Amino acid sequence: MARIGLLGGSFNPAHRAHRRISFSAMRALGLDEVWWLVSPGNPLKAGAKDMAPIDARLRSASAAARRARIRVSDFEREAGTRYTIDTMRRIRRRFPDDDFIWLMGNDVLPNFHKWRDWRGLARMVPIAVISRPGYDSAAHAARAMGWLRRFVRPSRQAMRWTEWSAPAITFLRLPPDPTSATAIRASNPNWHRRLGNAHTHLHFAGLPLSPRRPLDRPSR
Repeated sequence: MARIGLLGGSFNPAHRAHRRISFSAMRALGLDEVWWLVSPGNPLKAGAKDMAPIDARLRSASAAARRARIRVSDFEREAGTRYTIDTMRRIRRRFPDDDFIWLMGNDVLPNFHKWRDWRGLARMVPIAVISRPGYDSAAHAARAMGWLRRFVRPSRQAMRWTEWSAPAITFLRLPPDPTSATAIRASNPNWHRRLGNAHTHLHFAGLPLSPRRPLDRPSR
């Protein structure tokens, strides 16, 4: 049984803050791996004109995750899921023996109440909210926190998250990194062109991770 953190997002592009957040979450939560779930299209960002093709974003994530216990996947594209609640159901069915915790930046929490069946998601999997510079006040004042506040677990208990019964949410104050995908796109709107759009096999720790068989486990 593995302890796995799930970090979903557009990764438009992936950058060093994604990597640092993942490393810090591994340490704080005692994770064996972090999986980056690259979304084909965020429903809350539908029609965004600066969204790069998913294959470029996958390549960006694969490069940022190199030589780390981070797995990159287009699971949602392969499974045909659009909403996180459906993705989580599929992952739990496919990997029933593993423990999962959902990772999100505190910049995401103010919009969490807009996610499809967000309470159902919170009842399904523990959540770890990771600090991002400048978002603490908005995160704690988030509309979803009106319901989630009663399920907050102290960060000093974070290593014991597999013992929690969902709903359960904890706030991790990790070393800040101001890097943002928005700033990267502003300085280089065509960042994805150098990565191309052709479909390719991704790699994790030297093992092929095919888009046709996302998140297949290596032998132990």
